[in-house]
Amino acid sequence: MRNFKYFILLLVTISVSTYAQPGKFRQKMEQVKSLKVAFITSELNLTSEESAKFWPVYNAFEEKQRDLRKQKINDYVDRRDNAEVDKLTDKEANAILAQMEDNEEQLYQLRKKFIASLKGILPASKIIKLKKAEEDFNRKLLQQYREKKRR
Repeated sequence: MRNFKYFILLLVTISVSTYAQPGKFRQKMEQVKSLKVAFITSELNLTSEESAKFWPVYNAFEEKQRDLRKQKINDYVDRRDNAEVDKLTDKEANAILAQMEDNEEQLYQLRKKFIASLKGILPASKIIKLKKAEEDFNRKLLQQYREKKRR
């Protein structure tokens, strides 16, 4: 979870730093996506048949997950800009908490549905390896970002 927070922070930082240059940002994101595809394919040792079935499902999941997270971030930014936390009423705070819980539940249900759909494509051991591969990739990406920042 901690690595995921750093990964989101990295993506936000990249997006802010390249806001004036959307072409560069899009290019960097495509490069990261290509690296991720290669990394996961290698780590899972996907057969061509598994790969043909897996990637469309994975890409659809990633897109839905990205949309939910984008919505979550936009909701947070809107709340932060429109109301200071100290000035919230209990009713407003409860509404925000309910919205946060709903978003987390949607992400959970999306992942649960994704895993269920993968069970028809990959053996259980590869599904577990997928989670580890995603975490390893995010960790390596963050590490490269930190090293680049130090130079």
